[in-house]
Amino acid sequence: MLLGTKIIEFEGLGPAPFAGRMLAELGADVLVIKNLNQREKSLKNSVLNAGKKAVFLDLKDAGDHSIALELIRESDALIEGFRPGVMERLNLGPKDLKKANKRLIYGRMTGWGQTGPRSKQAGHDLNYIGLNGALHYASQAGDIPQTIPTLVGDIGGGSLYLIIGILSGLLNAQNTGEGTIVDAAIVDGSAHMMNLLMSMQDTGSIEMKRGLSLLDGSHLSRCYRCSDGKYISVQCLEPKFYNQFLEVLSVDKNPLMQTQYDSSQWKAQTEFLSDIFQENPQSYWIELFSDLDACVAPILNPEEAESDPHIKSREIWVRENGYLMASAAPRFDDKRPKNLKSEIIVDKKDIISDWT
Repeated sequence: MLLGTKIIEFEGLGPAPFAGRMLAELGADVLVIKNLNQREKSLKNSVLNAGKKAVFLDLKDAGDHSIALELIRESDALIEGFRPGVMERLNLGPKDLKKANKRLIYGRMTGWGQTGPRSKQAGHDLNYIGLNGALHYASQAGDIPQTIPTLVGDIGGGSLYLIIGILSGLLNAQNTGEGTIVDAAIVDGSAHMMNLLMSMQDTGSIEMKRGLSLLDGSHLSRCYRCSDGKYISVQCLEPKFYNQFLEVLSVDKNPLMQTQYDSSQWKAQTEFLSDIFQENPQSYWIELFSDLDACVAPILNPEEAESDPHIKSREIWVRENGYLMASAAPRFDDKRPKNLKSEIIVDKKDIISDWT
């Protein structure tokens, strides 16, 4: 989909290289500029570098700096994930590059954003989603908030919003001939992702206090422990799914379970279901709810998921370069891009001719 698109990525951690990998999976040529002075510490053949080319440069050296400028001059987009001001100090900020390439899409990936009181402050995934409200509904009421590492903030609110910004910028450049600066901040994107949840305020399905909402406090939207210590997920929100769920468990006649949305009964209903699920191992519940619309599924780790019939049929988890990794997504015309191979290191004396 992005064949012929050239993207320069300045080596960094987390969200920025993930964005670069996904753009490479979509067909773009991605070249990573790595710090020559940290060659031994550089990420080698990692999952995030697969499919990219790389060159080692010392950006404080005049000759290498000129090479970087020439590469950027021939590129459609740029990705950097440093704190605000770092690229400017290297004379590679948006203003520095405007004359060299007016069509350039300048993608900036940060936690706090380019502006604001915290913009130059250190932070990580939990800090960003904690401050902006996105972490509030994690875990059950009374438990310490904890979410899946990196997915909500770094990837969801960071990488994916950077990718959306770059793709939008590329389309705009095609129409106008002008580039743009993409300020992709994790604190912005992960808050924006909350809008689907916040839309439920109109129906009374979401409350500001944790544990009182349909999705984070009810018996029909949570995970339960099985007898073998493994877990099963339940989220039968609609009546027809809830009724089937009760029928499978043979508790559809139980008076306690007749009220689906009565929050005053949720605690007792949760305890009742907890006792039931702890009677049998996860494999029992997988078999019992197989092929039904009761909205029940096991909680698996990636290696276990690799063997699940549905996951296996879609080849979602694969093994490449010695790593277990997820295949590219989304699919186009029921096909997906090929999985990427190891990164290719290009000597700096050859990089200009190689890139142009």
